[in-house]
Amino acid sequence: MKFLVIGSGGREHSLAKKFSESPLIEQVYCAPGNVGMTRDGIKTIAISELDNEKLVKFAQKENIDLTFVGPETALVNGVADAFENAGLRIFGPKKAAAEIEGSKDFAKSLMKKYAVPTADYATFTALTPALDYVREKGAPIVIKADGLVAGKGVTVAFELAVAEKALQDIFSDENGKVVIEEFLDGEEFSLFSFVHDGRIYPMPIAQDHKRAFDGDKGPNTGGMGAYCPVSHISQDVIDEAIEKVVKPTVGGLIAEGRSFTGVLYAGLILTKTGEVKTIEFNARFGDPETQVVLPRLTSDLAQALLDILDGREPELTWLEHSVTLGVVVASDGYPASATKGVILPDIPHDLDVYYAGVADNEAGQLVSNGGRVYLVAETGADVAKTQQAVYGKLDKLDNTGLFYRHDIGAKAVK
Repeated sequence: MKFLVIGSGGREHSLAKKFSESPLIEQVYCAPGNVGMTRDGIKTIAISELDNEKLVKFAQKENIDLTFVGPETALVNGVADAFENAGLRIFGPKKAAAEIEGSKDFAKSLMKKYAVPTADYATFTALTPALDYVREKGAPIVIKADGLVAGKGVTVAFELAVAEKALQDIFSDENGKVVIEEFLDGEEFSLFSFVHDGRIYPMPIAQDHKRAFDGDKGPNTGGMGAYCPVSHISQDVIDEAIEKVVKPTVGGLIAEGRSFTGVLYAGLILTKTGEVKTIEFNARFGDPETQVVLPRLTSDLAQALLDILDGREPELTWLEHSVTLGVVVASDGYPASATKGVILPDIPHDLDVYYAGVADNEAGQLVSNGGRVYLVAETGADVAKTQQAVYGKLDKLDNTGLFYRHDIGAKAVK
């Protein structure tokens, strides 16, 4: 069989690598992919993730058995619709269902209608009433630009002036739209589920680290590291999240004529009062959580997806009694800017590495070509030992021109 992964980052590298482990698959392609993936035998195809017509033609020409969509941009662009209209199998939601990520206002409205627990909110399309609302509510408060913002359009404002500046930035675009939410304090975690025809198959939870710097300081990024599982979040809490968040959301999408097929991400928080509430939904795997969740899958991912699509009960088995932890190495200046052309260190073969913003220079060396450059993952007995292993290896590398957090997983170390 042949599988195609759409996308170019570390998430897609992780997916393609996992598919390559399946005895069912003779070749994995990634469009457009990145040059780092080729080191794992993945064939990259120079087609944009947003070029639906060329992607469909490639899948037809190569007789691709299944396509898996990584990025939200492709989903909101309707790639799943294009493939299904061409009679091709694809694992990812259609454009109408992907709006659960494409529009924060739609997601909040859906949650309100189907009684999914979330923060109180209001939506605005003009600056003045938004400013009035924020000044009435006061800080802390959360400002979210509506639409796709690659994980970086959220401002958690602990001061009124910060909230006002965020609103002014959003409405510098004449088509600006904002969701303003109450601030929720507690422990965040990520819950991914495979979904098809109303059937839900949850995965082990992970915890992402969004802020750029140690101690959760600095601006929000696309994610600077993650670990899985999150042992200090109890199974009772996870079960509550599935029952009160995932199930009614999947059912609500069906009721709205937007049946969801793909990976549904619920960004959740266990509040200080012990309630589980929803921060956001994504219509796909997260990055970098994918790089620490998928390595824990001990069964065949390709077979599981085929079974799910065919209405059979999939076999999904996971590592137990261990933890997988990943640290993102990013370009200096990220997320505001990205230093390109930085030569990457020689990475030993014993490191489990997933490449993202990389390219080749004229000398054939891997260089930085984006904000998040690569991720190093490790699996160990517990978080503390796994941290030691990851950072012991990372700290030996010459990451001049790059940076990474030194405290991924620290909340789980008691």
